[in-house]
Amino acid sequence: MSRIGKKPVAPVSGVTVTVDGQKVTAKGSKGELSVVLVDLVKPEMTDDGVVVTPVDDSREARSAWGLSRSLVQNIVTGVSTGFERKLAITGVGYRAQMQGSDLKLSLGFSHEVIFRAPDGISLAAPTQTEIVVTGIDKQQVGQVAADIREFRPPEPYKGKGVRYADEHIYRKEGKKK
Repeated sequence: MSRIGKKPVAPVSGVTVTVDGQKVTAKGSKGELSVVLVDLVKPEMTDDGVVVTPVDDSREARSAWGLSRSLVQNIVTGVSTGFERKLAITGVGYRAQMQGSDLKLSLGFSHEVIFRAPDGISLAAPTQTEIVVTGIDKQQVGQVAADIREFRPPEPYKGKGVRYADEHIYRKEGKKK
């Protein structure tokens, strides 16, 4: 049984949520998002908020139950407060800076890497070794952060590269004489 699926998605002030069949739409101060849930679950509005219930007791319906509730929670959180992912750059000469709305990365290659943010995502480089990715769609924010990290993932010997701010890199010892 899903433990997260049993909890209703509580209403947030300033956010209006509408349920139209399998489509759940949330409008808030930061924008509007919608998600179409699978037919194995049934969303409905109640006084407690949006409640997601499985249509039957099958394994597939119970598997989709908690996921569907989390997707609804993510769109409600996204339009009210948004999501943020922080990246840290480690390495001599590695740096990031904004060039208009694009992100210019110096990551030890023979060329600069220019990253253009997709619509709905904003990038910031408060310092040369920090990157902040913000947006209202949690999946898109995570994907953009992963794309930036992919240019130079952290290596285990010196720890150089682009990593998530909360990521721990397991270091290897290297060669011995």
